Amino acid sequence: MTKVRLNPLIEEFHGTMFDVVFKKSPYGNLIVTKRPDMSKVKWSKAQQAHRQRFKQASEYAKAAMADPKLRAVYEHRAANEKKRPYALALSDYFKGNDLLSKK
Repeated sequence: MTKVRLNPLIEEFHGTMFDVVFKKSPYGNLIVTKRPDMSKVKWSKAQQAHRQRFKQASEYAKAAMADPKLRAVYEHRAANEKKRPYALALSDYFKGNDLLSKK
């Protein structure tokens, strides 16, 4: 595994440059990958349905993070489970735990 040590002047490096993607892992490591070429992919009906469901889960997670009370709940759980609050909200949606509708 290649490791990159950045100059202290460059605090953060993320985004896309040509066909190279730079991103940060949840643990703070720099990840450099090639941009995937998805132009010729034919999505199956099941894949399209899952992508639609993931879109709904993402909308739920964004709404949950925008609500201060619900965000506090997810941040507390995230600290206990060592996960990110947004990821927990996504997971809750897929498990059927819609906390926004229970308010």
